[in-house]
Amino acid sequence: MKRIILISVIIICFASVNAQTSKVDQLKSLEQNQSDNQKIIATATLKNSSRLFAAKDDLTTVILIIPADSVVSVLDSDSTYLHVLYQDSEGYIFNRKVDMHAIPSTQQRVLYSQQSDQDAQPAQQQQQSRFTYLENKYGTTMAARLAAGKIWKGMNSEMVKDSWGVAERINRVINGNTIKEEWYYRKALLYFENNTLLNWGPLKR
Repeated sequence: MKRIILISVIIICFASVNAQTSKVDQLKSLEQNQSDNQKIIATATLKNSSRLFAAKDDLTTVILIIPADSVVSVLDSDSTYLHVLYQDSEGYIFNRKVDMHAIPSTQQRVLYSQQSDQDAQPAQQQQQSRFTYLENKYGTTMAARLAAGKIWKGMNSEMVKDSWGVAERINRVINGNTIKEEWYYRKALLYFENNTLLNWGPLKR
């Protein structure tokens, strides 16, 4: 009798271990699926300006206002919202506000391949590639100013990022349709209103 009980206990323990292993495998699978979902599945052009929400179930969590005709990368979607990436901000917008453009998987592979090739280039070639990127985006004169790290009043936030890079910290205040931001860099503080650079000054630490 004791032998039968002992065998039963061993079988139960073995089944429990298998169940735990199965749960671990399921969690790993879910994490992999979530990682895959972060890949860009499409791009979209905004028909009108749109608020970017941090959470789709809380419309008070406005991150910024995306201007009309801007292009966003689409990470996921449902019947009402698109999960998008705009510049360095990730959030949700209403899908009725955009025109979708699918990205073929072959094109995605080309984009990833180009990025990998760029990472492998020497620093001088990368600098040349950066100027070429800026020149194609803004024209030769503007590209020269941005490549030299210049900023000026009236430039938009994307141009500032192309010139100075991403800010160390951003303070944002939203009042109706007006968004005021303070961008903190190592030695300077920049002031924006609705995505436009208004002024700057030295950063006092």
